[in-house]
Amino acid sequence: MAHNPRPMPSSQRRVRGFEPTSGLLKEQVRAAGESRGFAVTRLLTHWPEIAGVEMASMTRPIKVGYGREGMGASLTLLTTGAQAPMVEMQKEKLRDRVNAVYGYAAISRIILTQIAATGFAEGQAQFMAKPKAVGTAPDPTVRAEAARTAAPINDTGLRAALEVMAQNVLARQATTARHATKESSE
Repeated sequence: MAHNPRPMPSSQRRVRGFEPTSGLLKEQVRAAGESRGFAVTRLLTHWPEIAGVEMASMTRPIKVGYGREGMGASLTLLTTGAQAPMVEMQKEKLRDRVNAVYGYAAISRIILTQIAATGFAEGQAQFMAKPKAVGTAPDPTVRAEAARTAAPINDTGLRAALEVMAQNVLARQATTARHATKESSE
């Protein structure tokens, strides 16, 4: 008589084939990092706010490694070869900014990894683009229409935010309409 083992719950079933080790150990690694007071995912999700827009456009955090001593991790940043000297000069300032977020010396050193901007399929760096320059004032008719749209809102902060959003939407619609008329006349 064959012994039928009890089936595993669906949450514990394995995916067909091999599972990556990172998937098996992800929770243990996260728990170890958080037990040291360091949430690694925050570096990835809030990198432009932590490093600053200019530095975030040149770098990307790829790894946080802990030494054998315990406190003080190494942050590995990806950058292109052309920008590496500029990042190298600002490593200490960047380390201070990262540590200021966590309130203690979570990162003891920063390691730069250079990668080609083009040429290698695996090694193409795609960093965040710099934000568009602000300074072009919207059309006065667009501003007036946006102010009229947001006027019924009593909360001043919300009204201002809705006005900006309405200006963006109306300006984009106007640009799209201009392009459409330009293409139809050609």
